Amino acid sequence: MKNDADTPEEPVKRQPSGRPNYVTPAGLALLQARASELAVLRAKLAAAKKPGEPAGLPLRQAELDLLYFENQIKKAILVDNRGLASDEARFGAAVSVQEIGGVRRDYTIVGEDEADPAAGKLNWASPLAAALLGARPGAVVSLERKNETVKLEIISVTYPK
Repeated sequence: MKNDADTPEEPVKRQPSGRPNYVTPAGLALLQARASELAVLRAKLAAAKKPGEPAGLPLRQAELDLLYFENQIKKAILVDNRGLASDEARFGAAVSVQEIGGVRRDYTIVGEDEADPAAGKLNWASPLAAALLGARPGAVVSLERKNETVKLEIISVTYPK
């Protein structure tokens, strides 16, 4: 059971990082789709509001979220490295790494709104992506993690088509 203490009284305003908003083509499409969904939601919530009644939390949240995504789209810097013929890890690259003596993992370096670490999509400004950027297969990069230095060997770098 949810009580009033669990429900915020004010909407939560998303804050952009202040870094350049690099986006992949998929990331730009994601921003545009999210803005479109929020515009529809905002219109439905506004239509359901009674005249003279103050905007409720869901409507105010939808308005703030829509403003965030519209601004992110305006500030988007499209980086389309699809099909790039390079073995250097850059924005948009799919990078396979192996911890020295450990497991192999695959990552894609993407924009901040597209990032999903659980799915292997790394924000380009994250410490792990920063360690990978510029590396080529065979290189070993270091990453500080939980008071230890982890060594990662770059296995491959590819660019989606």
